[in-house]
Amino acid sequence: MPWRNTRDPYLIWLSEIMLQQTRVDQARPYFDRFAKRFPNIRTLAEAPLDDVLLHWEGLGYYSRARNLHKAAKQLAEKYDHTFPEEYEEVLSLPGVGPYTAAAVMSIAMSKPYAVVDGNVIRVISRLFAIDTDTRKSATWTRINELASALMEEHEPGDFNQALMELGASVCAPNNPDCGHCPFQNVCMAHQDDRTRDIPYKSPAKKKPHYPIAVAVIIDQENRILICRRPEEKMLGGLWEFPGGKVEAGEAPDAAAQREALEEVGLHISAEPSPFLTLKHTYSHFSITLSAFFARCTSPEQRPVSKNGEPQKWVDKRQLGNFAFPKANKRITDYLLKHPLPCPEKIK
Repeated sequence: MPWRNTRDPYLIWLSEIMLQQTRVDQARPYFDRFAKRFPNIRTLAEAPLDDVLLHWEGLGYYSRARNLHKAAKQLAEKYDHTFPEEYEEVLSLPGVGPYTAAAVMSIAMSKPYAVVDGNVIRVISRLFAIDTDTRKSATWTRINELASALMEEHEPGDFNQALMELGASVCAPNNPDCGHCPFQNVCMAHQDDRTRDIPYKSPAKKKPHYPIAVAVIIDQENRILICRRPEEKMLGGLWEFPGGKVEAGEAPDAAAQREALEEVGLHISAEPSPFLTLKHTYSHFSITLSAFFARCTSPEQRPVSKNGEPQKWVDKRQLGNFAFPKANKRITDYLLKHPLPCPEKIK
């Protein structure tokens, strides 16, 4: 892993942010591309947010990219493009919690802070037979205290990485390889044959599902309307096609027309059937998205944003210059591969 061959706090911070909610094999190509474009705090701080989001596109959880950008600007203004060396100062950066702060401090600066991720939680829980719910903050606090007590001040970064690697490669969630574990003789869960029960994590709540309708509005010049989401909202700063939730008893094409009027102030005529239907899952909910070709029927084809965010009429060949959420990106991929319908023929 390229972020394990450096002591640069910026690159370690970047990797730890990317590895939140993302597997190593998924994060690695994004890390390489992002670090090449933004090799240090200065280049990230000076870059426009659109460029940052474009290089993050496809990795998901875009608040991570926005917080990285905000934090880089804070580091530029307050610390002259350097990374602070005090734990509380690192913890104060946007998007940085105890885990990320501890990882950067221990790996890059050899400061004795324990890193507690899912792998470490599993190792420590089994080692000490902690069977309380790992979703509870009290359980996390206890595990953090135990990991900190085990840590020696010499090379804390190696300790943290070794413990995480042990959980990833040996102390696996299912069928742990206890025979090759250096802790097997002192692991309480192993001795009591409870590795299948520990750690305990309470069931997650069922995710709601929403039907979504979006309109790909085409003007007389064969351009497509895209809109930018407000930065403070979910997927903030990304571009999308006008659309939203389908209300109870509402036809999806009617929902696309209603949403276009509500979001950008345009009357549209949408085709009755979607040209693309797809499913997508977010962290807390899932959607079925239906995309409809549409034409503008307003006398003046001038969109007006209800939230003040910009909109653009763009040639479809320009779509790759903008960062879209993953579901909308699948629409842009379709549009780039297929001809657009003639606006006059859209009923």
